[in-house]
Amino acid sequence: MSDDSCNIINKNGYGFDPSYGYSLEQLLNVGSPNPPKDFLAFWQQRYQQALRIAPLPKITFISTDKSGWQIFHISYTSTNQRLIRCWLMLPTHGVVKRGFVIGHGYGGRTAPDFHLPFQDAALLFPCFRGLGLSHEMDISPDPFWHVRHHIEDADQYVLGGCVEDIWLATSTLLNLFPYLSGHLGYLGISFAGGIGALALAVEQRIARAHFNVPTFGNQPLRLRLPSQGSASSVQQYYCGHKKQTLKVLRYYDAATAAQHITLPVHCACATFDPCVAPPGQFAIYNALPGEKQLFVLEAGHYNYPNQAQQQDQLINELAAFFAPLAK
Repeated sequence: MSDDSCNIINKNGYGFDPSYGYSLEQLLNVGSPNPPKDFLAFWQQRYQQALRIAPLPKITFISTDKSGWQIFHISYTSTNQRLIRCWLMLPTHGVVKRGFVIGHGYGGRTAPDFHLPFQDAALLFPCFRGLGLSHEMDISPDPFWHVRHHIEDADQYVLGGCVEDIWLATSTLLNLFPYLSGHLGYLGISFAGGIGALALAVEQRIARAHFNVPTFGNQPLRLRLPSQGSASSVQQYYCGHKKQTLKVLRYYDAATAAQHITLPVHCACATFDPCVAPPGQFAIYNALPGEKQLFVLEAGHYNYPNQAQQQDQLINELAAFFAPLAK
């Protein structure tokens, strides 16, 4: 899964501690903020509107990969007539038994992921509106500005549109493979982890999900913890528009959303992360009320010696966690 790009070189020079002084025990006790009373109604209404949209997917074959995948370009219609462009990967041989919507970090996506352990699945890699293949003239592709797009209006904020892009990606998979109903999974890293939590608070068509270093957790706390990347942009904007920004971000809190997620969720949360503060990541995991699993990463958005080994371990866990989707 594509990650945010923060050009991390070493642990020094941030001007702040990317562990924020939290022990693992303390991280596992980070709570969620008080939600607006109409939080669930806000998202339910948007979800029902999204379900009425026909995604009308259009597919173009690209190539057959040596590792056993057929690769396609695909586009579908999302809300506000936004055209969302994606990659679709299908196994060259065998039966498609399950499907996945796979999001990307704020660094965008330039190609599908070939390392995932789902050789019997349809893998859909959407680029969220304004980013990557789904570039738009009116939305900046720069994470610094993208994350602020219409941040003054809860109904127009770009993150809400990106949530809707996930719902329409799910509709697209079911349009192409209706027999996969009940056998769909979601994977989201960083930006897509937080957006995924918001989407799955009301989405009933996804059966299992994985969030990797998810962002947008506990927004009031997130605004107070110094960070790099898109979080820093929101913090700078917040300094001049505190009341309105916090009013909007209460509806875009992934930890609040996680309280309403009923499907099984696997989380990979980091104890050190200069771009997505670990307390916010763990706030999302802690808020999940149902079946959940935690994989503790040594760091996120940062290269570290044990990274490859941890990624291999994580892939093995995901293979086991998502195995029930193939049954």
